[in-house]
Order: sequence, then C-alpha cells, then structure tokens
Amino acid sequence: MQVNTRLALRAGIALSALAALAAAPASTVAAERQSAAAKPAPLELKEPASIRPWRRYRVDSQGNAWPQTDWDDYSNVANLHKTPPKSPPPHYVTPIEGDAQRGRALAFNRSRGGSCVVCHIMGKETPSLPGNVGPDLSQIGATRTDEWLFNYIYDARNFNENTIMPPWGAHRVFHPGEIKDMVAFLKTLKTPYPIKDVKENPATRPVPVEERSNLDPTENPGMFAEEKGKTLFGTAGPNGKSCAACHADPATRFKSWAATMPKFEPRLNKVLGIEEFITRHSRATTGANPLMQSDDNIALSIYLRHLANGAPISPDVSSPGAKKSLERARAIMRTKLGQLNMACNDCHTKEGHAHQWVRGQYLVEFKGTVAHFPTWRTSRGDIWDIRKRFQWCNVSIRANELPPDAAEYGDIELALAVLNKGEKINSPGIRH
Repeated sequence: MQVNTRLALRAGIALSALAALAAAPASTVAAERQSAAAKPAPLELKEPASIRPWRRYRVDSQGNAWPQTDWDDYSNVANLHKTPPKSPPPHYVTPIEGDAQRGRALAFNRSRGGSCVVCHIMGKETPSLPGNVGPDLSQIGATRTDEWLFNYIYDARNFNENTIMPPWGAHRVFHPGEIKDMVAFLKTLKTPYPIKDVKENPATRPVPVEERSNLDPTENPGMFAEEKGKTLFGTAGPNGKSCAACHADPATRFKSWAATMPKFEPRLNKVLGIEEFITRHSRATTGANPLMQSDDNIALSIYLRHLANGAPISPDVSSPGAKKSLERARAIMRTKLGQLNMACNDCHTKEGHAHQWVRGQYLVEFKGTVAHFPTWRTSRGDIWDIRKRFQWCNVSIRANELPPDAAEYGDIELALAVLNKGEKINSPGIRH
C-alpha cells in the first residue's frame, strides 16, 4: 500500500480544523451542560474502569484466554516514538536466487501480515478479493530489478518515507531468505491480468451499503442489549439505589446527553466517554461496578445512546483540557504505529487511502464512523463499543493495544466526535 510524498504535509489536514468545527451547541444541549456544570455528576475517581491486568481476549470459565502476541518493540498510541527508524537492507549477491513457489506461498499467506493480496493484484493466480491500496503487480517482474524488489520489500521507507507499505524485513515479519523467495515469485509476474468480474476487481467493486434495519431486533441482536440496558437502569444496585431513583424520566433527561459525549473531565484530567462514565458513576451512586466492555456496561451504553437517537453529535471542546486532548489526538492519528507501521490517517483520510480496498474491506473516512456505536459486529457475533474498535485497529497493525479506559483512546474518541459533529446518533449499529 503506497501514499505519495505529499502525505507528510497533508496527513494532519483532517484534524487541523478540529476546534473550528466545534461550533456552539443547540440550546437544549447547552441547558444540559449548564446544569451539569453547576453540579458535576458523582464519579469514583481512583480505580481503573476496566479489567486489570488488561487482557485482549475474554477469559473462559477455566481461566484460560487465547495467547496474546506482544509487539512491545514498536510504537503504540501511548508511546509514539518507539518504532525503529528506517534501515538499509542487508548485503546480498545479485542476481537474487530464490524459490518462486515458496515466495508465492509467502505472498499469499494471510497469517504473515495479512498477505500481499491485501493491497495488490498479483497476476492470474491472485486469490479472491484483492485490495487496491497498492499498485497492480501483475507485470512487476518485467519492470523492476532484483535489487529494487528486494530493497522495497525489506524497507520501503528508503524509497518513500510516508509509504503505507510495512517494512517487512526491517520489522522482522519476513527474514532475508524469505524475501529472496518472494523476489523470485515477483520476477515471474510479467503479464497483465485484467479482472473482469466487477465484484472481484477492486477498481469496480461496489461500495458496501448497510441496508439492514439496525433498530429491528429481528435483524440486529444489539437491540436486545438495549432492552437489557433499560432493565438495568431500573434495577437497584448494592447500595439499594437504581439509576431511575435519580433519573425518573430518562427519555427526557437523556434525550440528547449522549450527543454531548465524550467530554473532558477535569477531575480525572482526561476525556471521559459514556462507557467509562457508566462505570465510575455507578460505583459512586448505586454501588454497582459495570466494568468497561462488560455485558452490563455495553447494555447501559446502548440504552443511553438509544434514548438520544436522532440527536446531532455536539462535543464541547471549549476548555483548555479538551483543546490539549485534540492536539494529542492529532499527533496520534498521524503517527506510524506498530510492526506494520501504519497511521490512522493512512487509511481514513482522502489524502491517504480512504475509499479504497484492503482485501475485502472498504476503507472509510473518519466522518461517519462513530454515530452507530456500540455496534453489533456480525463477523464476530459480538457488540463492540468505540474503544474496542480502537483496540482492534491497533491489533490489525500489530501495535499493543491499551485498556479501554486509556487516556489516549479518550483523546481519539473526542477527535472523532468533533470530526463527526452534526452526524445523528443511530445506536445500536450493525456492521459486518
């Protein structure tokens, strides 16, 4: 996957106007904020709001979890400068000798970084649903030298500092012998391969459109979580109080509250999203402890957002803390992270590769990405809140994810809320 050298100048454009986009909220939202400012909601402030130690996968009844790969040698959203710099390729003898069949298997192996087909068409043997973030390689063997092919696979940053192509060799995804095999395979690709099937060709593949009714429980299982959230709202916690004890008319009280979230919380010195608010407010009021990403937390989150369906997203970024949060988010979203060395802006801005395909997944811009969360993921059979989406973006680029209550995720969530200002809440969503 490639970006041109102008990305360095443009990568921050999508976020440079964040503060300007945050205009004055509607009068009803302003009234709610004024009331909240006069008497801040009770919050538990000391303990983590999610499981510690953090686990990527849920633990089963026997205490087992899937093994977690560690990418601690590379940057993540909490450590933006840990990834090693670009490095020259090792010395080797040309012409390069390798096994083309082994190289083909490596290029198409989805367990080794997703496979080259995520971004490229690669001749007549190309597996189904190739991507088009990178150029068509069907004739690459007729146009490039052995040396160029090896060096580009090893660390493409030596050619283009802002490339989205991972530094496969420098970041130890493939060792030099394997790269030689891949070069041998690429040298066999010398014939154009026009893909006639419009659904297979990423240049003509129809853009996915979600046509299911997300508020119909027969189509979206997420709606059952909304029902559970409504029940939990009226259920007394260990302190003998329920949410309804203080909020007897939630349909009125929370008609637009979710649209004002997330917000900078000075008592925590970070951005507070709805899910973390639920955990900390419950601890301080009902005595319940619905940890972030637990079933109860997700259910209450969906219920509160469902009450605000149709309300335009309108975050408050007027405070110094919120403005600093947006600056931090801007830095995170333009920084290359993980073993695969990719930035948020690489995939989700027009200056990057939005509106292109990575294998069978269509890359979208930042706008339009948050109003439907929490979302039922049909491919996972699970409901994801927005922080879990952030975590799995990290995992996809092989960067260690953080716990869902991490301050850095709050910064990103606020930035996305600003970029989605005016979009109407429509939760729970449903996506594949």
